Amino acid sequence: MRIVKFHIITLLLGILYACGEPRDVTANDSLPPIYPDYTQITIPCNIAPLNFMVLHNPQQVLAVLTGEGKTVRIRGGQNIRFSGKKWDQLVNSCIGNEHISVQLYVKKDGVWTCYKPFLWTVTEDRIDPYLSYRLIEPGYEVWNKLQLCERHLESFKVRILADNALTENSCMNCHTYGNQDPGTSFFHLRGPGGGTILNRNGKLRKIETKTEGSISAGVYGNFHPSGRYGVFSTNIIIPEFHAFRGERLEVYDTESDLIVVDFDHNTSMPFPPTEKKELRTFPVFSADGNTVYYCRAPYMSALPDSVRYLRYDLMSISFNPHTGMWGDTSTIDTVFSASRHKLSVCHPKTSPDGRYLLFTVAEYGTFPIWHRETDLYLLNLETGSVDALNNVNSALSDTYHSWSSNSRWFVFASKRDDGMYGKPYFCHIDENGLTSKPFVLPQKDPSAYFTTFKSFNIPELSKGEVPFNALDIEKIYRSMDKETLDPVK
Repeated sequence: MRIVKFHIITLLLGILYACGEPRDVTANDSLPPIYPDYTQITIPCNIAPLNFMVLHNPQQVLAVLTGEGKTVRIRGGQNIRFSGKKWDQLVNSCIGNEHISVQLYVKKDGVWTCYKPFLWTVTEDRIDPYLSYRLIEPGYEVWNKLQLCERHLESFKVRILADNALTENSCMNCHTYGNQDPGTSFFHLRGPGGGTILNRNGKLRKIETKTEGSISAGVYGNFHPSGRYGVFSTNIIIPEFHAFRGERLEVYDTESDLIVVDFDHNTSMPFPPTEKKELRTFPVFSADGNTVYYCRAPYMSALPDSVRYLRYDLMSISFNPHTGMWGDTSTIDTVFSASRHKLSVCHPKTSPDGRYLLFTVAEYGTFPIWHRETDLYLLNLETGSVDALNNVNSALSDTYHSWSSNSRWFVFASKRDDGMYGKPYFCHIDENGLTSKPFVLPQKDPSAYFTTFKSFNIPELSKGEVPFNALDIEKIYRSMDKETLDPVK
């Protein structure tokens, strides 16, 4: 009986010790070495658990998280993973710019070390709960092995929206939402059974956007706020290998122009003629739908030799949503003259509230993926000021961005971890336009990025699940006829 009592007392003492902090610890005044780097960040109240791992092979880890009157302790060998219930309780107690303090105790070589605590600021600004992206090898020789995926950001659930293993290995790209609405989207499906796959309120259509006289089918595009119109570039795109710096591959246009497609009437209207031949690409509508922003460069006949001098400026032209007509050329305006700064702009995206325009800059060209210097810039459309977002950008490529519907978050693809694989990073922007430190998409297994040898290409936020899946797309590819467009002269 005494032996049994001794074991019970020992067990109870062990439980009490396990619930507390280790004794005889060494203090370290630096932040802990964790991956992903989730130190000192702002997070939305509806994000999935920020599971992380401690680097350098620790024997044991204790995380003590303290919120508004709530403390959670989690032990792990190397990984710290949160149960959904504990995570929700902790985050919900701190909604409204309250802080969660994270204190790590790390045991290695038999010695416990206590690191400097870091903070998570929980904002009530929710992020749109779904993220779509193209999962693709980062090279250029295996582009035919890819999927369009949809991740639920409040959990770790992933759906496959399209898989080119089901569509004769054809390329698929440029998936885009209108107003972050899952009922308004399109993407281009290449190959003999392909076309632009248009989703409007769950009805799927396949459209041939190339018309007589157009340079190509639609490439880069965007929805009008009404959902009735789409604005697209038409491009002759040339890939070239080169040995300049570490950029590997350059992609540029030898010709490009813009069209507006009326999805209600299946018509296509070209950009109004100008005196000089120009390259125009990456069009987007303004939040009110009365303007089209796009990128423009002078036509260059000496490509590819002069590609390092190919620089695009950010332009605008008026648009009449009542008639579906472009404004005349007198309404063309230079919004940001990147070329004056020896820079080139691409991928403009307007915030849904109409306050900002987020775009990418590089030293030249329109293909920033392999440009290490590629950064995001934020234009305040009310004041005209431009923020270089030094606290957001990294030393490697940061591009392919999209907004959340409340204009309080944006997501972008960054290669900051290794220079090779693009991963989705989220950034908060407050009511004063101040941005926070970005953080990467959380995974159930915090080491997942070490074994996922694909890029999360063109991340796009949406308010809900799209109403189709990979089998629907296979059926459309194999059996649906293409609709054609009538060009408007």
